[in-house]
Amino acid sequence: MTLMSVYTLLSQIPLVYPLYFFYGAAFLFLGISISVKDLKASELKLADYLWMLGIFGLIHGAYEWFQLYPLIHGEHLSRQEIFLVKVILLYILVLSFFLLMQFGVLMLTAPGSRRTAWVKGIPALIALVWIFLLWRQAGRVDLLALWRMESGIRYTLGLTGGLVTGYSLIVYSKEVRSISKRMAKNFLYSGIALVIYGLLAGVPDIRAVLSVVRLPVELLRGGTALFLAYFIIKALNIFNIETRQKIERQTRLLLRTEKLSSLGQMAAGIAHEINNPLANASLISQTLTARLKGNGAANDMVEKLAAIEKNIDRAAVIAQELLLFSRQKETEKMSLDINAIIQGSLTLLGYRLKNIDLRQDLTPVPAVMGDRGKLEQVFINILSNSLEAMPEGGRLTVASSEKNGLIEVRLSDTGTGIAEENLPRIFDPFFTTKEIGEGTGLGLSICYGIIKQHGGEIEISSTERQGTTVVVTLPAREPYEKDSDRGR
Repeated sequence: MTLMSVYTLLSQIPLVYPLYFFYGAAFLFLGISISVKDLKASELKLADYLWMLGIFGLIHGAYEWFQLYPLIHGEHLSRQEIFLVKVILLYILVLSFFLLMQFGVLMLTAPGSRRTAWVKGIPALIALVWIFLLWRQAGRVDLLALWRMESGIRYTLGLTGGLVTGYSLIVYSKEVRSISKRMAKNFLYSGIALVIYGLLAGVPDIRAVLSVVRLPVELLRGGTALFLAYFIIKALNIFNIETRQKIERQTRLLLRTEKLSSLGQMAAGIAHEINNPLANASLISQTLTARLKGNGAANDMVEKLAAIEKNIDRAAVIAQELLLFSRQKETEKMSLDINAIIQGSLTLLGYRLKNIDLRQDLTPVPAVMGDRGKLEQVFINILSNSLEAMPEGGRLTVASSEKNGLIEVRLSDTGTGIAEENLPRIFDPFFTTKEIGEGTGLGLSICYGIIKQHGGEIEISSTERQGTTVVVTLPAREPYEKDSDRGR
């Protein structure tokens, strides 16, 4: 076959055939790219719902390819056969657009929120209505009625699904900026491409609008699908970035744990060595003070001895903190209501909340297994740090929530914040930004040890002059334990 004959053969193929082929291939490639991603270990919200977008890509790609069948073999098919093919294609269209819309709705609604729970059922309700109508129409060979139903499906599920999902990705791009600005841009462009696709695929009479530019709507849809697949596939690299960041974080935590362990052993020895001389010095100081007062000595001598006693007490407090830091041993745990512990900590600090705008969002959560005293110590320490960062007043937000068996407590303030260069060192023992004599730098190290002892995590993010957020995550108690066991 000569080159000219090949060209003649290809020129006889209608343009719509290759357009539908590449149009469908773009969505199939999108679906395959998502399906091969291992998202089990991801903590991103996107990972929970991305499978819907992947199945949408596979089904919608197949739908576009199946549309070639009546186009190619239409002249050999009876009216009833064409009707049957159209009905099957509409079932596939409903399913694909339903998955697209459901993905967008779930991405926009807050997980576990009762206020928005009803919204999640809207795509399924619309899809069931159209499936019922198609089932009713199956016995009537009415191609005009099917065309009208396709228009309705495209308006209600296609257009709305494209717009909702596109908007959800645009919103999500802002949420992932802290992970990667480059990936955030890819999500933004994906959202814009989906909005355009929703208009092209969801408005049946779009051909009339596009007649001005004289471009086939299938060409524009296919081009938009390629852009969508390209940016979504690039955006999926966010899971690789998340994995790398988790590995780096776990490495830092391991190094910090080893450092805390060695420092704890050293701190215990130092504290014991310091305590004996301090006790002797305190006893001698008290004896001398009593004798001088009895002999009518000058007041300045007694005051100097009192100053010595005060500094001895200060050194004793530091030694006590060293002992507390070194004694991170297991204690008997009980079932506790974390919200009650937070409320108790706020009550103890109530006298310091006069100029603070306290906002609480403590939702009912399962109990945790832990030591009440130690957990109270953690929250009192964190809350005290927040209050010290807002000497002139500010807003303190305390919230609790539960997800996948983990209890999350989020404490945010609008205080002075922490410098970016200091954030990696905040859990290091003896590191403090306070003035000399105002802190030992052991508070957060002790909190870190307590939370790790309870099988949890503590993370701090902060921006100077804007505030600090501390997130404490603890595992919920075992599901088989009874509510009556909960500590009060």
